[in-house]
Amino acid sequence: MAKWMISAKRGDFNEISSRFGIDKVTARLIRNRDVVGDGEIEKYLHASAADFYSPYDLKDCEKAADLLLEKIDEGSRIRIIGDYDIDGIMSTYILLTALKELGADADYAIPERIRDGYGLNENLIREAFAAGVDTIVTCDNGISAVEQIRMAKEMGMSVIVTDHHNVPYEDTEEERRYILPEADAVIDPKQPGCGYPYKELCGAAVAWKLVCALYDMAGFEDEEKYAFLEFAAIATVGDIVDLKDENRLIVKEGLKRLHETKHTGLCALIEKCGLEKNAVDPYHIGFVLGPCLNASGRLETAEQALRLMCTEAREDALILAARLRELNEMRKTMTEEGLEKAVSILEQSELGKDRVLVVYLEDTHESLAGIIAGRLRERYNKPAFVLTDSEEGIKGSGRSVEQYSMYDELVKAGDLLDKFGGHPMAAGLSMKKENAEKFRIRLNELCTLTDKDLEPVLHLDMQLPLAYLREDLIEEFELLRPFGKGNEKPLFADREISAGNIRILGKNENVLKMKLRDRYGAEIEGICFRNIDKLKKRAEEGTPLCIAYYPAVNSYKGRKTIQAVVTDCL
Repeated sequence: MAKWMISAKRGDFNEISSRFGIDKVTARLIRNRDVVGDGEIEKYLHASAADFYSPYDLKDCEKAADLLLEKIDEGSRIRIIGDYDIDGIMSTYILLTALKELGADADYAIPERIRDGYGLNENLIREAFAAGVDTIVTCDNGISAVEQIRMAKEMGMSVIVTDHHNVPYEDTEEERRYILPEADAVIDPKQPGCGYPYKELCGAAVAWKLVCALYDMAGFEDEEKYAFLEFAAIATVGDIVDLKDENRLIVKEGLKRLHETKHTGLCALIEKCGLEKNAVDPYHIGFVLGPCLNASGRLETAEQALRLMCTEAREDALILAARLRELNEMRKTMTEEGLEKAVSILEQSELGKDRVLVVYLEDTHESLAGIIAGRLRERYNKPAFVLTDSEEGIKGSGRSVEQYSMYDELVKAGDLLDKFGGHPMAAGLSMKKENAEKFRIRLNELCTLTDKDLEPVLHLDMQLPLAYLREDLIEEFELLRPFGKGNEKPLFADREISAGNIRILGKNENVLKMKLRDRYGAEIEGICFRNIDKLKKRAEEGTPLCIAYYPAVNSYKGRKTIQAVVTDCL
């Protein structure tokens, strides 16, 4: 059971409330999200497209834009090399569309997961050279492709890297030495010497920043560069980066455009997924649309997703969108099978006692390793790696907990790995099969996670009596959107709650409805979509409950009612 922790961050909430014309509860919510100072609060509440940071603050961005405009003028052939996930697909689409708009002779290549693996490789470079490519532009990859970029340069090609992953490094007794590729320009906010104000952009956002510089230097209007925001927003949510600072603004502005989009491919995918365009939010991107876009790169080729993005024919788009949805349904089934195997291995052996879980699933499709690792992380609240067979040996993906920087820990086991890369929260790797057990042992020997670190925690914003809820307050919370990782939906606690009129609803009996009454006599409707067996049992016992909930306004046949959506109870 998760340990409940109520945030206790301090601030002058009366002053913030008065200055910005918001409720004190909203003021506290903003402070809980580490937004401090009048300027930052104003930006958090009311930022617009005018508040985006300058692309020229990114190291090498102006240099890369100058080089690309020069290559376009010369008629040189440019090839974009992306990645097979949602971030790589959107990065590639943004760059391809923008470069063609500028008159470039541009095409793209996306690695095939099984054949090529992640990122730039020697085969892709040879293919580019044979096709007469003059300039390679990477997106969502390239920062760790030191040898591959050296090879491209020796062949006489220019290389521009746009990426957002951590820069590889090695620690010596004297210092940490970062290993950057010798490209003509490297755009990555995480690289040493980059003064960009916000470091956590996704790959598509970095690619979009390069487009902003290109369009600016070519004399385009601002609205033409903002036309790419819906695609950068989809990638930002889909790549699960924090919705803070500029990422939140990208999603906020991108959703506005997505709700009115006329993009043929996106409209087809939204339709085939049974969604309403003007209601799409980060949840739908993360759990409905995004998995469909990712599914092609997992089970077949990401070319299908990119063709969907590029097609202007509605009938073709509907066919492609239907295929992506079909692939995602297949992926779901295969994921459940792989997860069952992984859980069985962990719970029927000593491996489940490890602080860092490493599971080898020889028959599982390698593209599912990251998803299964994420599900194991959620289930056990431990860092988890899933390893699968590949043609060269073993490939693996990991998903982490906040207290464990996965990338830094992989550096310590780098001598056992052929290749690795990623972030603190997620990583990919490859190794020889004989190193798998050594890898598991090494990670656990070096692991410093404590029992406390591994306790699941439910973070709550504050204790807020149900009696305090008002329709105008709940509507004011809309100022905090978009919600997602790093900018979670407000979550409150209340105690001494009695529940009555308990009913199970839904075709799958997965919805619990009840009448909640607080200690002041206030009554509102309660609804629960998770932990319903636990809540039903506790409610029927008749003892007062302590509930975790977020408030909502439910509209039905023109009548609005306040609801408490209960997520857990004690």
